[in-house]
Amino acid sequence: MRPCDVAIVGAGPYGLSAAAHLIAADGLNIRVFGEPMSFWERHMPTGMLLRSPLEGSHLSDPKGALKLQAYQAASGAAVTAPLPLQRFAGYGRWFQSKTVPDLDSRKVDTIEKRDDSTFQLSLEDGQPCEARRVIIAAGIVPFAWRPPAFVALPRSLASHSCNHQDLSVFAGKRVAVVGAGQSALESAALLHEMGTDVELLVRAPRVRWLWNRPWVHTFQPIGRMLYAPPDVGQAGISHLVARPNLFRRLPRWIQNSLGPRAIRAAGAAWLRPRCQGIRITTGCEVTSAATVGQRVKLTLSDGTERRVDHVLLATGYRVDISRYPFLSKNLLGATNQISGYPVLDAGFESSVRGLYFLGAPAAWSFGPLMRFVAGVDFASRSLTQKMMQRIRSNGRS
Repeated sequence: MRPCDVAIVGAGPYGLSAAAHLIAADGLNIRVFGEPMSFWERHMPTGMLLRSPLEGSHLSDPKGALKLQAYQAASGAAVTAPLPLQRFAGYGRWFQSKTVPDLDSRKVDTIEKRDDSTFQLSLEDGQPCEARRVIIAAGIVPFAWRPPAFVALPRSLASHSCNHQDLSVFAGKRVAVVGAGQSALESAALLHEMGTDVELLVRAPRVRWLWNRPWVHTFQPIGRMLYAPPDVGQAGISHLVARPNLFRRLPRWIQNSLGPRAIRAAGAAWLRPRCQGIRITTGCEVTSAATVGQRVKLTLSDGTERRVDHVLLATGYRVDISRYPFLSKNLLGATNQISGYPVLDAGFESSVRGLYFLGAPAAWSFGPLMRFVAGVDFASRSLTQKMMQRIRSNGRS
C-alpha cells in the first residue's frame, strides 16, 4: 500500500483547518482521522456558550471564505455573540463537509515510526495505514487535570467537567464545583438554573471577570491599541499573544511570566449575572475528599467541611503528550519534550522528522494562543508553508 503524504489525527478546529490548507496547497494525499468536532459535542455541556469572541472562533481555509458569516449565509443559522456551543459544532461540521468530505471517522489506536521515511498507523478496526508525515491534532481530553485530593474517588462521585454532555443528571442533587475559570462558572450557572444545590469552591481570593471596563475594549481606537482581535490576555499582552512568531522569540523567562497571566482563570462578563444566586466560597481549597456512603465528604483548607452528592472538577487541563494513548513508547522517547510539551520548530515539527503537533501541545513553543480556536489560522498557514517548502526542495519523501 502506497503511503499517504500526510495523516492528520483529530478532526477538531486545528485538524480540519490544517487539512483545508494542505489539501489546497499542492494536491497532497491527505487522510484525516477522527469524529468531527467531537470535543465540542461530547465533552462540553449542552447549553454552554463560547467565551471567545466571534473574531476568535473562525476555522481557517486558505482563502478565508469559510468563516462563521459564510456558514450563517449558507445554513440560515444565526451567528450571535456569545456563540452557542451547538452552533459552533454545527459550523465545524459544515466546514468539514466543504474541506474534508472524505474524512475517516475511525480512531487511531497506535502510531509507530516505521523507518526514516514513513509512519505506521493502526486503526481501531485493525487496518493499517502508512503515512510520510503525521500531524497530531487530537485535542485536550486526555490532559484533563484531576487534583491529588480526588484521585482515589470513583468517577461516579468526582468527575471532570469534560466527562459531561448533559448536566441534568445532577438536577435536585447537591454538587460542589471546583474551579474558577469559564468552565467552572458556567457549569455552576447551568446547574443552578436546573435546580441543583450548587456551591463553587475557588482557591483564589476572588473570582476574576473579563471586560470589567467594557469601554476599554469597544471604544476605538483605544480598544484596538490595547487588545488584539482574539482578545486573549490582558491589555498589551494580548498583542504579543496574538503574534506567536514574536511571542516565541521572547526570552523564555518572559514567556513563562506572560503565558500564565494570559490564560489565568476568569469568567466572561455576560456570565456574571447568572452566577448571582450561587454560593461561591473563595480563598480555600479542598485538602481531602473521602467517600461516605453514597456521598463525598470534603475538608477545606479553612477547616470547614462539606457533604455533597458529587464533585464536578472544572480544574482545567495539563498538557502531557505521553497521555495520548496512540503514541508508541519509542515515538515518545524520540520526541524532545519539556514538562510534557513537545519542542517544535517554526513549522510545528517535533524532533522526530515528519511528526507535527497542533493545538495546546504547541503552546510551549508558540504561546497561549495555541490553546484557543483563534490560533488555527496561524498554525495552519505556518505548518503548510514550512511543509511545502521542504516537499518542493526534497520531493514528497
